[in-house]
Amino acid sequence: MIFILLFSVVAVVQGAPDPCPSEIYCHGPLLHTIQMASIFKDSKTFVDMKMKWNTSETLLRFDDMMNKTGSSPTIEDVKVFVDANFDPAGSEFESWLPSDWREDPLFLKGINDRFLKKWAEGLNDLWKVLGRKMKDEVKENIEQYSIIYVPNPVIVPGGRFREFYYWDSYWIVRGLLLSEMFDTVKGMLVNFLSIVERYGMIPNGGRIYYQQRSQPPLLIPMMESYLQATDDLPLLEDSIDVLEKEFEFWLSNHTQFIDKDGVSHRLALYGDFSQGPRPESYREDVNSAQWMPTENDKNAFYSELKAAAESGWDFSTRWFINANGSAYGNLTNTKVRSIVPVELNAILCWNAMLLSKFHERLNNTVKAEQYKKISDEWKEAIDKVLWHEEVGSWLDYDMINNMKRDYFYPTNIAPLWTGAYDVEKKEYYVSNVLKYLDKTNIKVNVGGIPSTLIHSGEQWDYPNAWPPLQYIFIVGLENTGDVHAQRVAYDWAEKWVRSNYEAYAANHHAMYEKYDATVVGEGGGGGEYEVQLGFGWSNGVVMELLDMYGDRLTSSTAEVPTEPPANKASLQSLGTAQYLGQLVTVALAFSGTLAAGAFSALLCLRYQLRPGYNKLQSY
Repeated sequence: MIFILLFSVVAVVQGAPDPCPSEIYCHGPLLHTIQMASIFKDSKTFVDMKMKWNTSETLLRFDDMMNKTGSSPTIEDVKVFVDANFDPAGSEFESWLPSDWREDPLFLKGINDRFLKKWAEGLNDLWKVLGRKMKDEVKENIEQYSIIYVPNPVIVPGGRFREFYYWDSYWIVRGLLLSEMFDTVKGMLVNFLSIVERYGMIPNGGRIYYQQRSQPPLLIPMMESYLQATDDLPLLEDSIDVLEKEFEFWLSNHTQFIDKDGVSHRLALYGDFSQGPRPESYREDVNSAQWMPTENDKNAFYSELKAAAESGWDFSTRWFINANGSAYGNLTNTKVRSIVPVELNAILCWNAMLLSKFHERLNNTVKAEQYKKISDEWKEAIDKVLWHEEVGSWLDYDMINNMKRDYFYPTNIAPLWTGAYDVEKKEYYVSNVLKYLDKTNIKVNVGGIPSTLIHSGEQWDYPNAWPPLQYIFIVGLENTGDVHAQRVAYDWAEKWVRSNYEAYAANHHAMYEKYDATVVGEGGGGGEYEVQLGFGWSNGVVMELLDMYGDRLTSSTAEVPTEPPANKASLQSLGTAQYLGQLVTVALAFSGTLAAGAFSALLCLRYQLRPGYNKLQSY
């Protein structure tokens, strides 16, 4: 039996900190007035704008506007105020061409298909488009910006994501290393290290309104990737204390103890420690919470939303716990802070393994052994609490109901990716996982591995397929060395590369943030914002797969056009194709489960009626 020994999920109480101290970008009447006026389609637009004056002057001007309007400004009043006192989002950057970009990185030579090679060359070119350098003025007048200043240029995801994002950067770094952009990667690592020194952790993204939440901790694995490519031991020597500091942040702030059969195991959860809505999604959060009876209820809900953002999965039925313990519901059922996620624990175990390895390289045997002990204990905890032999997989754990979360997510097999299991039992784990994957019937999806099998309208649910989850799943299976597992890995890599390639060829050379698992070559949908182009982690994951399997992968017969299509007429039918693809895939995947299917259909209809959700939207 499993008992919670220390259940320290933080309840937000009066006096909890705001997302950040700024009365412009994080909390207060000015933020509330502007965001609730809905003058921008995307709430993130305002909090990314630069103040024309300092904070005091801006607040004085706001007070003047409120006095003149009797504290009831019209939408036009708010528009005039914003235009007069703020510069457009993106004002903090200047043009930058990476000096270490090269036209012919070595990995291209391993791609046999000429069309795929041409595509990979285009992806390599995109680093020049996604590069950002902060103006000197930002450092000199940091109060006027929401950006977190860093000294070196960065590669950003793209679209509305104008700044760095923590876990995105892992796959961006992996792609940059294949492009042999070692100086750019080192600069990004130095940026992250400076942020840890400043904040004690790495925020969700490069804005001050992200200060109270992080994302999956991948700085240490980024350092490992860089060291494998460069063997830059001096950087490791200079940064080891900072790497340990970030790891300690997660140990101190995100772990709980769970008792299994009389043994206490430490495992990690995502969380949040601030009050109020997310500044970058302020209006959406306030509207979602409007029916909650008390401010405490609202703040607890806001913290769950911010914890979901910390997970990277914002939002998903993966985090829903309804009254009967199931994952069916809506955003108000979000209980991230009560769910022990497989991948977070696999990553933290990996962090400990890498810190042990780093200290071995630095000849610090005492600390090497210390971190090895931590990683061994974490492997044991993952095995005892999250592994389920009767299912054949690791599963998330519900701390409210003391039960496993028996739902398919690609992250269920994350321990295979990070090595967070007893290698002496590898054959046992792999054989069980392969049987489990056969039972899920996910193979009917032709465009990638879906995030979940529940169609809710949330962007981290079916039918969306996300690049990092493909990578975790595929590389996890490949890493086992098992011939059958590697065959499954290759089959999914082939599907993913084909879908990304077809989308790129047909849709203005676009790399999407997410894709539709049910059809080949279509971007995903749902969520709080339109699908984004760029896109950092999409590029990095495809480049990795082309590097791994480029000797075998082939393209479709259509060549990538030299110029993007002149118009979007060819895209208009894709929405219908996407819809039909989803219907066919759902029918195949869920035949024989009529009761569950009926429930899912009702849930799907409920979410389709939500504002901003258009299943037929094409991009």
